[in-house]
Amino acid sequence: MNVPRHAAGLGWLLVVAQFALLLAVLLLPPWPWRAADALAAASGIVLLLLAALLGLWTLRHNRPGNFNVQPTPRARARLITGGPYRYIRHPMYLTVLLAALGLALHAGGMPRLLAALALWPVLAAKAMLEERLLLARWPEYAAYRARTRRLLPGLW
Repeated sequence: MNVPRHAAGLGWLLVVAQFALLLAVLLLPPWPWRAADALAAASGIVLLLLAALLGLWTLRHNRPGNFNVQPTPRARARLITGGPYRYIRHPMYLTVLLAALGLALHAGGMPRLLAALALWPVLAAKAMLEERLLLARWPEYAAYRARTRRLLPGLW
């Protein structure tokens, strides 16, 4: 697939931003929550478990060879619309968001939580770019996109 230069450049910029924010979630020092520490930690574990389940379900339906860290489809990629893709178009992006939020809540600290929340617009932009490229590659993507949500079933 011939990807326009500006799309490829924007794709790399979004990937760098994504991984920088993930590193921030992992490495930023925690600030004490002061209130509801146990609830935040427990909520974090629940989100991490949900992320693991969604990630495994997604991998079951979309093999790693079909994935690309870039928002551009691989040369031999195929369009997947089953499993979690039946409900949302980007289940791995949701997996990353859930895992980052879960880790930030469990480990504690506002800087980590802010970094995890900053992933949302980065992954949303990455998803929008990816969708333009998927539509150019597979015209049937338009019908699929019309019947599914981007990241949150029933919402967005």
